[in-house]
Amino acid sequence: MPRITALLHTYNDALRLGRCLETLYACDELVIIDHGSEDDTLQIARAYAAKVIAPTSAKAAPLPFVAGWVLCLDPRESLTEGLTASLFEWKSEWKSESLSAAAAFSVFLREETAEGWIDHPQPQTRLVPASWDLCQRRLPVNEPSSRSLEGRLLRFAFP
Repeated sequence: MPRITALLHTYNDALRLGRCLETLYACDELVIIDHGSEDDTLQIARAYAAKVIAPTSAKAAPLPFVAGWVLCLDPRESLTEGLTASLFEWKSEWKSESLSAAAAFSVFLREETAEGWIDHPQPQTRLVPASWDLCQRRLPVNEPSSRSLEGRLLRFAFP
C-alpha cells in the first residue's frame, strides 16, 4: 500500500490550518514547510503531529525525507469526505495496473468567493510521486496526463 504525505507551505495560516489538517486522516504523514510564521501556525501544525521544516532546510529536490506519494495542498483547502474516500480506495487498490502506472493524480477544486462557491472546470494535479521537485513550489505543475480522483478540494476564502 503506498504512503501519502500531505505537504503544505504556510505563512501565518493559524486561522485556517486546523481546518485543513483535520481532513487529512487518509494521509500517513503531514509535512509543513513554514515560511517564517509569526502567529500560532507552528503550534497548530505540531498539535496535529506535523513535521515542520523551514524552506532553507528543504532545498534538495526531491524532498529527502518523503517516500511514496505527496498530496500538495494550500492551507486554505480541505478535503471533502468524497475525496478522502477516494484516497483510501486508491491506497487499497494500488496493485491495480491502471493506478500504479499513472504518473500523477488530479482533483477538482471548489472555491469560496464573495459571490458564492464556484467549481473550477479543470482538475488540478495534486497527488504526485515523491520524486517530483516540490520544495520551491507551493503546488505541482499541472500534468495533463494525470488521472482524476473522485471528490473535491474545498478552498475557503474566509477563515
